[in-house]
Amino acid sequence: MLQRALGEKASMSSLANVAIHPSQFPENVRRDLLQSLRSRQVNHKFHYDTFKQTRKWLALHDAYSPSRTDADCAATYDRGFQGATTRIAAPKVHLIGLGCGGGQKDSRLLQLLRDSGKELFYTPSDVSTAMVLVARQAALAVIPPQNCFPLVCDLSVAGDLPVTLDENAIPDAARLITFFGMLPNFEPATILPRLADLVRPADVLLFSANLAPGPDYAAGVQRILPLYDNALTRDWLMAFLLDLGVETSDGGLRFLVEEGPKGTGLKRVSAYFHFLRPREILVDAQSFAFAPGDSIRLFFSYRHTPGLVRALLAQYGLQVLDQWITKSGEEGVFLVARAQSL
Repeated sequence: MLQRALGEKASMSSLANVAIHPSQFPENVRRDLLQSLRSRQVNHKFHYDTFKQTRKWLALHDAYSPSRTDADCAATYDRGFQGATTRIAAPKVHLIGLGCGGGQKDSRLLQLLRDSGKELFYTPSDVSTAMVLVARQAALAVIPPQNCFPLVCDLSVAGDLPVTLDENAIPDAARLITFFGMLPNFEPATILPRLADLVRPADVLLFSANLAPGPDYAAGVQRILPLYDNALTRDWLMAFLLDLGVETSDGGLRFLVEEGPKGTGLKRVSAYFHFLRPREILVDAQSFAFAPGDSIRLFFSYRHTPGLVRALLAQYGLQVLDQWITKSGEEGVFLVARAQSL
């Protein structure tokens, strides 16, 4: 009897309680999928929708992300982590990982905060349930399960997220928000006001941006194109179309550099699938027809410069307190707060 009770207790302790925001309820995910096909511009969240896609992305990240392949990039993040940790005087810290991915960076930051004597709480948040669970598992090497609050959420449409986070605030805890690797995959006019709404006067935001290396911005963006146009990225992006019934022989995937929204000064790398033969995609009762010559944008990734980052943030009342740039010039980590709190 005792063994059975202990076994049941162990089984219960291994459960993960994950909160699902309405933005990721099935009817809303279906709406966003239909809009992606209707507009022929795929919402990036659909590249992380399944465990298979998550595995493909993690393999791609391990192979090509500078934070995994470049020792200086990893050291640059560590300097950013140290800068954020030094700035927080409170004995309790609530780390909110927006777009947490696999949680490797957040877990390293948590470890540094723990080593500085902080009591820690962690909310790993991502549009992918699989990613949230991976991040949670990584964090459990540093914090107890009861201090981890996984949240599945689509940041781009969750306008009530500030209220949700405030309602679940940890009393007397400083709030440190991370946003690693996500800035390039959102339109600036969508994500920057969302971040500004989330950052309270006493909060600190630590985020990263993919940069164009070298003094010539346009040439720098062209230079990093091979980081995207490779077999692992193609395999990951094509999984979305293949799961909808598209065949690889229906067309081809092409990468190019294109201008960002007017007034931003940004350029981005985009990936389009160009159809060479007719293909009909059925989602429930709705049909989407693609003719030869049609295309659908699967992905885009903005490249910034430190100056562009500062200028864009300033438009939304956010100011860079400190920055750490890799020797390659391809990635930067930025410590940010609300301008009026300085």
